[in-house]
Amino acid sequence: MKNIYLIILPFLVIMEISCQKDLKTGKGLVCTEQAVSGLTVNVILQNSTILDESGISVIAKDGEYVESLRPYISSSQLYFLGAIERKGNYIITVTKLGYKTFTSNINTVNADSCHVIPQIVNVVLQEY
Repeated sequence: MKNIYLIILPFLVIMEISCQKDLKTGKGLVCTEQAVSGLTVNVILQNSTILDESGISVIAKDGEYVESLRPYISSSQLYFLGAIERKGNYIITVTKLGYKTFTSNINTVNADSCHVIPQIVNVVLQEY
């Protein structure tokens, strides 16, 4: 019987650390420790299939707060990520030499009890 406590005890400790109570509902809540991007901007260049972030600037602005989003290339998409765990009302501006500047409407990033709720914005930059 003593051996079974030695096996179960570490799991109970882990459960206690990872399960927090939601103060509003009183129910158990499990939050991950990963940081979540509030904004994901998918950038496509008109008439181009090249995935190259060079020369592309993606800026998110919420009032006085301004952030340059960071590029990420997956196998077939070019993304810019930002607003890490930050709620807000963002206007996104995307620029690249030889393309018309794109300015978005307001993109609202909300949060739940654990993380921000990601917003995905798709942008096709038009050539001049």
